[in-house]
Amino acid sequence: MKAVGLFVAGLVLAVGVFSVLVFAQAPPAAQQPMSFFITSVPKGDGANYGGLAGADAHCQQLGAAAGRGAATWRAYLSTQGPGAVNARDRIGTGPWVNAAGRVVAANLDELHGDTPQMGRQGNRLNKANSLTEKGAPINGSGDTPNQHDILTGSQTDGRAYTDGLDHTCSNYTSNVHVTPAARGAAPPATPPPPVPGVQLGHHDRIGNNSGSWNSAHASRGCSQMNVMAGGGNGYLYCFAVN
Repeated sequence: MKAVGLFVAGLVLAVGVFSVLVFAQAPPAAQQPMSFFITSVPKGDGANYGGLAGADAHCQQLGAAAGRGAATWRAYLSTQGPGAVNARDRIGTGPWVNAAGRVVAANLDELHGDTPQMGRQGNRLNKANSLTEKGAPINGSGDTPNQHDILTGSQTDGRAYTDGLDHTCSNYTSNVHVTPAARGAAPPATPPPPVPGVQLGHHDRIGNNSGSWNSAHASRGCSQMNVMAGGGNGYLYCFAVN
């Protein structure tokens, strides 16, 4: 019986050692390829990207430079008017992974908080996870300069505006500059026309009460100076659809 006991103990020890060796030699899980980034550079012409096609091309160019040219990249932008499109309908179904290999959202529901549970949980976009295609962070609230404003033209659910106002700088074709009214100036005799602008999100989820990543506030005009004035630089969110 003693011999049997020693044999069993030795067998258990051998199995344990073998398991440790196999586990130690097992290759690490492969990192998922990048499928989300914030553009590291803007076009430099405010909200004018030459329309959706130009914005998509900008995402594609930067994605390719980072070694992900085989993916199809889309800018997270909604349009307005005839044939309007929703940003959420352009970006695939997820999951989306940043340049560091971290999942920022598993699907469209999580990205936009579509269900009560997802709304409470939220996605994983924040300053630490909202990286450029190079894997670098973008300046946010408290940094100099603050650049947390990201162009989206979208409501919080990722859909286009339908109120008749311009939330997209003429569908990303306008760079019209709006000069801020002088402090203390007398109000005009008649109300001025609505100021064109583009809806912006905050990549760091800080500011404007809601801290919305995709719909925090509007820019005060469409020029590069206008989009920079509130704390931005004309950056885009880019998502891979495949």
